[in-house]
Amino acid sequence: MRSHLLNDTNAERYRRTVTEGVERVAAKLAATDRPFTGVSVDALAPRIERIDLDRPLGSTTAVLDELEEVYLRDAVYFHHPRYLAHLNCPVVIPAVLGEAVLSAVNSSLDTWDQSAGGTLIERKLVDWTAARIGLGPAADGVFTSGGSQSNLQALLLAREEAKTDSLEKLRVFASDVSHFSVKKSAKLLGLGQDAVVSVPVDHDKRMQTVALARELERCAREGLVPMAVVATAGTTDFGSIDPLPEIAELCQQYGAWMHVDAAYGCGLLASVKYRGRIDGIEHADSVTVDYHKSFFQPVSSSAVLVKDAATLRHATYHAEYLNPRRMVQERIPNQVDKSLQTTRRFDALKLWMTLRTMGADGIGQLFDEVCDLAVEGWKMLAADPRFDVVVEPSLSTLVFRYIPGTVTDPAEIDRANLYARKALFASGDAVVAGTKVNGRHYLKFTLLNPETTVDDMAAVLDLIAGHAEQYLGESLDRAS
Repeated sequence: MRSHLLNDTNAERYRRTVTEGVERVAAKLAATDRPFTGVSVDALAPRIERIDLDRPLGSTTAVLDELEEVYLRDAVYFHHPRYLAHLNCPVVIPAVLGEAVLSAVNSSLDTWDQSAGGTLIERKLVDWTAARIGLGPAADGVFTSGGSQSNLQALLLAREEAKTDSLEKLRVFASDVSHFSVKKSAKLLGLGQDAVVSVPVDHDKRMQTVALARELERCAREGLVPMAVVATAGTTDFGSIDPLPEIAELCQQYGAWMHVDAAYGCGLLASVKYRGRIDGIEHADSVTVDYHKSFFQPVSSSAVLVKDAATLRHATYHAEYLNPRRMVQERIPNQVDKSLQTTRRFDALKLWMTLRTMGADGIGQLFDEVCDLAVEGWKMLAADPRFDVVVEPSLSTLVFRYIPGTVTDPAEIDRANLYARKALFASGDAVVAGTKVNGRHYLKFTLLNPETTVDDMAAVLDLIAGHAEQYLGESLDRAS
């Protein structure tokens, strides 16, 4: 069994094995002609259920053969131009190379003596991102597992910086369409059920600053503490960007921590054309970024950044075996001092490889392409009488629904749109997402693939209309 351990004695076996796996995946990518096969849970589950994990196959070739059947054949492939569903991007090759390197070396980024150069590379990328945001010379941060963890850590810091010891008095303000992790974080942080105040949004799904001011004033009047305002730079459903400068002014006026959830909109930090859309982000006390959404990185690659490095002390604990206090005096950099995690992958390497190969402008150009594509899609939907589109995109998301010419019952239209989405997924021809707007069911294109074209969107819209019309026709037949 020692022959399977990666070390100096079997470097050639490592090379052969990984090459075989890469060749399998490359062949699969080259042959993929649709984003999904349409396999059902009932069809796929028995294949995996019958595998006896206590009876190994003995060779990686056999394992790869089996993997083809239970995973690769029916995976959802985000690189396909008609995958238009969630915030999943196709990944760039330099980042995939970085993934291979970090997996093999297997550094853990919690302490210097487990990572050495990895620690410095991550710190360099944190500094680079903070500079792109404009947080100032005292900024710092750390890589995380994703936006939810970044939001949790930011709100933890905000809670500790709040000027009260009474958790029940703390309030967090976020828009009606902010990420669910805000409420989840509040619960995990021991805040009351009413701690998160939902602020209404305008027609463009941006936080209404007049409503925010009213809620902050009410908070002060009732003797409560405005712990934090969470502004979103790229909402999950609409890609909308809250008015950051105005929110920053209100945070300063009421002494609230300003957190910007830019998990999606962080791609604008590298944008060549649209960087101005997140002006005001530099006023934030903390910022969430997800490189695995709009920097075309493999999952996971995320970070939380703070304006004042000193606030990260609220996540610091010392263990004699790991990061004793003396290391601070010895100026030994341990990233665990800043992180909610202990053992942590060297995910920063993927972004490092990408920047050193493509440069920030290269990433930004790709993100600009999908933002441009969303504008073309919005024009197409706005001109098509079959569809109702909700808002003009700020990033690369389109929310719309099919509206039949002959059916007016909103509930029946809801069912037609739900059916169309499910039927499209089952066909494997395309994958789209869904959400609710004012209680009604809508569909969603999340455009993160520069290879997607206007023709792809048009073809998918025709498929959606066809499935919806089929459902409505069958519904009428059943009713008659």
